[in-house]
Amino acid sequence: MDWKKEFKSWGIILAAFAFLYFTGLITPIMGGLQSLLLSTGLIKPKITLEDKTNRSFDYTGRFQDLEGNMVNLADYRGKTVFINLWATWCPPCRAEMPHISELYKKVKDQENLEFLMIALDKELAKSKDYIDKKDFTFPVVHASYGLNASLQSQSIPTTLVINPEGEIVFYQEGMSNFDTEEFRNFLISQN
Repeated sequence: MDWKKEFKSWGIILAAFAFLYFTGLITPIMGGLQSLLLSTGLIKPKITLEDKTNRSFDYTGRFQDLEGNMVNLADYRGKTVFINLWATWCPPCRAEMPHISELYKKVKDQENLEFLMIALDKELAKSKDYIDKKDFTFPVVHASYGLNASLQSQSIPTTLVINPEGEIVFYQEGMSNFDTEEFRNFLISQN
């Protein structure tokens, strides 16, 4: 009789998971839970130079902003640039977005500091709808024309910081709470 109870319990769990998965609710729920985890401060950006850091950044490439205008990556040369690669279907991307939004609000008036949130969804409209629903104000572009070698990544979200000299001074694959005093100071100090 014990196995029947166990089978029923697993059946309920699997049915709930299937419901969330097939209705599309799993992504916002997982993103929300991961955002709560980030809010605890347990996961912070590592400001150590590793991976692609200290390499020259490739400024070739262009994107489409949410209004359909062309954005050239070369226009960011000579500035500090916070770049984030994300997609609406990625729960960790959704989880860190509110924290990036808060960081952006705190540093957006810094001279020569730019944000470039690069959406990787197949359709620009999907990215635009998500940003509009969340009322995020940071600059968002769509990777309609692909990514250059400097922006290629094994996973998303991926975040880079490029200094005015065109060097990658921060590179991280995976989510993080970037709205910390330490990271704000790091970002501002690049100018």
